[in-house]
Amino acid sequence: MRSIAVLGGGIGGLAASYYLCKSLQVTKVIVLESSSRFGGWLWSTRRSDGAVFEHGPRGIRPAGAVGHNTLNMVDDLGLAGEILPITHSHAASKNRYLYVNGQLHRMPSGISGLLRRVPPFSRPLLLSVAKEILVKKGVGDDESIHSFVSRRLGKELADIAADSLCRGVFAGDCRKLSMRSCLPLFYNAEQHRGSLLLGLMLGSGPSLVVPPGPLAQRSVKESWAQWSLSRGVESLPESITNSLQQSGTVQLHREAAVKQISPSASGWKIHLEDGVISADHIISALPAKALSSALPSTWIPLIQELQDISTVTVAVVNLEYDGSILPVTGFGHLVPSSEDRGLLGVVYDSVFFPQHNRPTGQSTRLTVMMGGAWFQEVFGAPEAVTEELLLAKATEIVSRHLGVTIPPSWSRVAIQRDCIPQYYQGHFRRVESMRSFIKKNSLSLSLVGSSYDGVSVNDVIFSGRTAVEELLGSGV
Repeated sequence: MRSIAVLGGGIGGLAASYYLCKSLQVTKVIVLESSSRFGGWLWSTRRSDGAVFEHGPRGIRPAGAVGHNTLNMVDDLGLAGEILPITHSHAASKNRYLYVNGQLHRMPSGISGLLRRVPPFSRPLLLSVAKEILVKKGVGDDESIHSFVSRRLGKELADIAADSLCRGVFAGDCRKLSMRSCLPLFYNAEQHRGSLLLGLMLGSGPSLVVPPGPLAQRSVKESWAQWSLSRGVESLPESITNSLQQSGTVQLHREAAVKQISPSASGWKIHLEDGVISADHIISALPAKALSSALPSTWIPLIQELQDISTVTVAVVNLEYDGSILPVTGFGHLVPSSEDRGLLGVVYDSVFFPQHNRPTGQSTRLTVMMGGAWFQEVFGAPEAVTEELLLAKATEIVSRHLGVTIPPSWSRVAIQRDCIPQYYQGHFRRVESMRSFIKKNSLSLSLVGSSYDGVSVNDVIFSGRTAVEELLGSGV
């Protein structure tokens, strides 16, 4: 019997288990999750009146190989009928805002937006894009996102657009985040074509290909920009969990925190609070620091590399207001660090997924995201911050930014501790070093999840698939 232990029951661990179940080579999969629920950061609140609120990712992109891969999984799980798609022509796709100098500014879009000067930018963006073709390729194998954008497109775009984007996507500081690891499409465009514009137009080297199934084909035909599910994104890990339970191959364990793992003659001994589990191979979907604390103390090089991957904490405040209270229609607005270091952005949930509103009486759902790389600086230690303080800050922001004068009719505050890994400059070397150590020492260990190869839901799911394919290809 070949048994595989999957450490961590977030979407990465569940995805790896899902792909393992498709193979006849594996006869036993043991999933160990430290909390009382599976799904990790894919976490939805479904209120009794039908309203849905997301405390983590709220929309998933369908594009590219990894996007097709996730939609193929959704199809396989029988969730196609629950898909809520948003097209590129939808107002939430076309209208995105920045809050700069105390005002909301719609981001430029389309040819007309590129040709004219659109505040908060001081000149037409087409000038920056046209000049970019003439910029020399950077030296070195990595640089910060801020440095890259400053060099190719100008400091203003780096200070405002790149800064805001990194806060919205990674809750991180663009002056520290790695261009190569966080935005590989743009990094590779420069490497292969010497220009972002030429790279995006002509392609930038070989790319992953995942044959699109019926749902992914539909997403291309209908020009989806993102999608969710009718009962929230948590339906995806719930469906995977149900599928695993019915497989006959998988044992699912909640509240089973891994204390220590140690090599044995036949593979691994995994020490839990109340016993020991044996496995031939381990797929770790644990956060990097959590895995480092469970490894044998003699594996210093691997432990150090894992510990060097930082994470940030984000306060997610869900708000519901009676009536229609938004002055603009769009996805939401982001805030550069120069404007407000503590506020990352506000998402207008009701605009792009109105199906998640309560079915009776008009209402508006918003999500205020705060903290990230600036959490400690602005709010103090996460364990000491009160939900009351964060709620007061969030409602004050909505009032000041959007002119909302009424209090919310419902709210929920979630402090998501260490939820987003930060890929600082040189991250790719760190990951290469880890996998080199594992290979050199012939360890039956695979690393998946957001700590290594991408933080998006699609990236994490695909990392689970890749690990399983590499594992089964090795004859395990």
